[in-house]
Amino acid sequence: MNNRKYLKGATILGVVIALSFSQGCKKSFLDTASSNGSVKSTQFWKTQADATSAVNAMYADLHNWNDIAFAPIAIESMGSDDVTKGSVPTDATFMNEYHNFSVTAGEGQLDGFWSGMYANINFANQILDNVPNISMDAGLKARYLAEAKFIRAYDYFRLVRAFGNIVLRIHVPTSASQYNLPQVPAAQVWAQIESDLTDAAAVLPTTYSPADIGHVTKGAALALHAKVALYQKKWSDVVNYTNQVTTLGIYSLFPNYEKMFRTQNKNNSESIFEIQNMLIPNNPAASNSQYSQVQMPRVTEAAGGWGFNDPSPSLIAAFEPGDPRLKGTVIYTGQTTPEGDLIDASAPNPYYNMKSYVPFAEYVSGFNQGCQQDKIVLRYADVLLMNAEANNELGNASAALADLVVIRFRARAGNNAILPQITTTDQAALRTAIQHERRVELGMEFERHFDVIRWGLGTQVFGPQGFVAGKSELWPIPQNEIDLSGGLLKQNPGYN
Repeated sequence: MNNRKYLKGATILGVVIALSFSQGCKKSFLDTASSNGSVKSTQFWKTQADATSAVNAMYADLHNWNDIAFAPIAIESMGSDDVTKGSVPTDATFMNEYHNFSVTAGEGQLDGFWSGMYANINFANQILDNVPNISMDAGLKARYLAEAKFIRAYDYFRLVRAFGNIVLRIHVPTSASQYNLPQVPAAQVWAQIESDLTDAAAVLPTTYSPADIGHVTKGAALALHAKVALYQKKWSDVVNYTNQVTTLGIYSLFPNYEKMFRTQNKNNSESIFEIQNMLIPNNPAASNSQYSQVQMPRVTEAAGGWGFNDPSPSLIAAFEPGDPRLKGTVIYTGQTTPEGDLIDASAPNPYYNMKSYVPFAEYVSGFNQGCQQDKIVLRYADVLLMNAEANNELGNASAALADLVVIRFRARAGNNAILPQITTTDQAALRTAIQHERRVELGMEFERHFDVIRWGLGTQVFGPQGFVAGKSELWPIPQNEIDLSGGLLKQNPGYN
């Protein structure tokens, strides 16, 4: 089951199990009429092929609009000093409300993100509720269930860090009373995420054959578990899980930082989990990722994209002199990319996101620009930086410095005149150095907003943008979901 097959499989199955839910929905998830090549729910969940189709559809849903485009940019990137809205001033002005922390509960990207995450969770829950009853290969069944637990954990991670107390669904509703659920404390959500990731890591394989590349692995479950522990300041757990990832012996930093993000190097040695996107000939509907399109340089329709989520002058200034990672992170208007594309000087923004860039020569008429670009979710450099941060917090400066040596060695690209060795063992100074390294190493990868908040630096760093302590640590619960719940859902503090 290669990437192309599982993306195609999703289009066949999508009508069957893609039904998401809002809080007030009273409709059965699978009571859909047989149409558009779909299968009635009473005829599904019978065979191993059904289980495979369901897993394929779960993965394919990860590159939908609400999972990879405007809503994640708003929720996971725009509230950061690393970015500007981009595009032209009159286009998608609502993005500014996230950047200056003035967004209200009725803004549509909140509901889009919430719905997108719960749609993914719905796919996973259907697999977890139904696949155990299918007579099929026991090893494959266990693996499919582990993959579904990882995806559920990943989406709950994205929800809980954005909204705090949320609805926790671990089964498909089977009665009217199970649709409208109250929020649970964030701690309960974190505990469920950790349970799912523990179960997943115990079953998932370390690697796959080429036909199954793109499915989640043991390393992905361990790396995500490390990040979940990081957000809860469980420093010993972070060290444990990151060390386990390293001990697997299969990940290494990709030699060329800029080339790591190009389509020719998908699923490279540094990539631990990435959302698979592909241009499928003669099937534009299945080639629907807009991750790159919405962020590509805004030049012409034939060459470029929409130009949103651009690097800020503040991010650019954060790079040390000569750091090659700057050119791997930022496209400069009026200059030529390493792949040979001249970015027209008349483009409306001075900078664009290099990490979402797809060379113009790879565009195919009739398809979204850059639809074949994967979205890297977890990579080994992040694992090393998490290990460094946790070790420093535990007082293990030497271990933390060892991680920084590896990260900065790759960044130098052989030029020993730049990026001098970090040698301080003072915990506070080393903490600052690690925070800096996360910023420049992971720039434009949707980490900065949440990193600054979990460090307790929201007011210090984001204050000039409008950050309000006691409020802006979380986004508002979508008003539409509160309304659908009949007021059962409660708004986060500080929002009307």
